[in-house]
This record gives sequence, C-alpha cells and structure tokens, in this order.
Amino acid sequence: MQLNKKKFLLLLLTICSLCLYLFIDIKPGTFDYAMKLRLPKVAGVILAAVCLSAGTLIFQTLVNNRILTPCILGLTPLYVLTQTVIIFFWGSTSLLVVNKTANFLLTIVIMLMCSMFLYRILFERQSQNILLLLLIGTVLGSLFSSFNQTLQRIIDPNEFMVLQNKLFASLTNINAEILFLGAILLFSVIIWCYKDLKYLDVISMGKEQAISLGVNYKQKVKKFMLAVTILISLATAMIGPVTFLGFLVVNVTHEIIKTYKHKYLIIASVLIGCITILLGQTLVENVFHFNATLTSLITFTGGSYFIYMVMRENNA
Repeated sequence: MQLNKKKFLLLLLTICSLCLYLFIDIKPGTFDYAMKLRLPKVAGVILAAVCLSAGTLIFQTLVNNRILTPCILGLTPLYVLTQTVIIFFWGSTSLLVVNKTANFLLTIVIMLMCSMFLYRILFERQSQNILLLLLIGTVLGSLFSSFNQTLQRIIDPNEFMVLQNKLFASLTNINAEILFLGAILLFSVIIWCYKDLKYLDVISMGKEQAISLGVNYKQKVKKFMLAVTILISLATAMIGPVTFLGFLVVNVTHEIIKTYKHKYLIIASVLIGCITILLGQTLVENVFHFNATLTSLITFTGGSYFIYMVMRENNA
C-alpha cells in the first residue's frame, strides 16, 4: 500500500509539473500558439525521461553499482565528436546540420554502429567481461574527447558558436519528425525487452546468484547492454548530452521506492525524470529567461548529489 501511495504521489507531481510547464505565462489569445510550441517539447521530455531513466537503471543493475552511469561507455563524447566532425568538415549550413531529421538519423546510426562494434568485437570475444567493457569505454571516451578538443581549437569561431548550441541539452530543437522516429525506436526496444525485465530482479543479486537460479546470464546481459546503448544514444541524439540526469533520477528513485522489482523502479524513475526535466525547463524559460541552460542546472544538481553519494559511501 505504501508503494502504491508513493507511485500515486509521483504521478500527481508529474501531472502538476506538466500543467505548470504547459500553462505558465500564457497570454490571452496565444493559447493555441503556445500549445503548438510546448506540446512537442512535452513529448520530447517523456521520450528522453524513458530513455535516460530506464537506460541508467538497467545499466546500474548490470554493473551492480549505483555510482556508474552509461556515460562511462563513451557515448556522450561520441555524440560531441559526431557533431564536431560534421560542422568542421561540412560547415553549419550543411544539410546534415540544418536538417534536424538527417542529423538525428546520422547521429543515431553512428552511435549504434560504434556500440555494435564495441559489443560484437570486444565484448563477445572477452567472455562478456563487463569490467573490461567499462575500461574500454572509458579509454574510448577519453580518445573521443581529445579529438573533440583538437578540432574545436582549429574550427572557425562562427562555426564553433553553432556547435556549442548543439552541445547543450535543449528541448527547443525538437520537431515532430524526430519525435515520430524516436518513438518508433523506443517502442521497439520496449517490446524487445519487456518480457525479460523480471530477470533484472535476479541479476541485481549478483552474477553467481543469477546463474545458480537458472538465468542465462551472458545472454541477458548482452541483450540489456545493447538496449541501454540504444536508449542512451536515442536520448542523447534527441535532446543532447545530459551527463548527470540518469544518475540523479535513478538514485532518487532508489531512495524513494524501496523495492527490488524493476517494473516498479522503471516506472518511478521515468516519472521522476519527467518531473526533473519539466521543472528544469520551466526554470530555464520563465525564471532565468534562457540565460541558463538545462544542462547546467541538472549538472549542478546531479554533481552535488554525486558528491553526497560518494561521501556517504566513504562514511558507511
């Protein structure tokens, strides 16, 4: 009963945050125009919250660590490198930059191809060693960051300004075509993984316990890691990199929802993710008047919570 009350409260807070974002500061006679602008953003919030929250929650279960996030796989630096290379070689007036759908599809394809290479060539050959995968992801992330810094130092200053705008998480650049494509990809991942969510409850107990209870550990880990990559790639390509959002949302979920069942944890984390992004975007637009970014707000909050988690672990 207590769990149901918490879920109801989270749902109520999500609806309140949604209404606040949709209806705040609407002037008379501009309701239809405001809804035309804000409803696609709300749809983008829901997609991003599902992808980041579910992806981070599943990833932390697989690695059995509440500090690590999928960013350690190097997906965020890869996204930044992709955008940097496009603008560096083809310019900000290129179709790959101006056409948001083309940019979205190209980014998704590149990130998924690199992830498939990482899994099929390295992960499978090393007997599904997750620690090795994380180490390689960290090294690749550092390599991508070095390339980014090199290209950004020599890029044209005007092009660099365009690039900077693309590297901040934002809901202002979402259009209906991207939402439709993202929804199809997300729905496909949900169908693919839904029946296997129950295995996460066992995997969270540890590798040895999961194997002893009859779980095909290698197969399930491979499947869920691929799903995590798709979800994080989709969210990053849609709204841009938000480093600490998944970490913040999932750890707050664990503090509020005291259960091991992932079907409840995922729902709660998605609701908390929606609340976080909606309130953050409301502050950006109506309090800071776009003088701050969603990325900076979430990074400050998530970074502070990260420090708190580390200090708490050290004192435990």
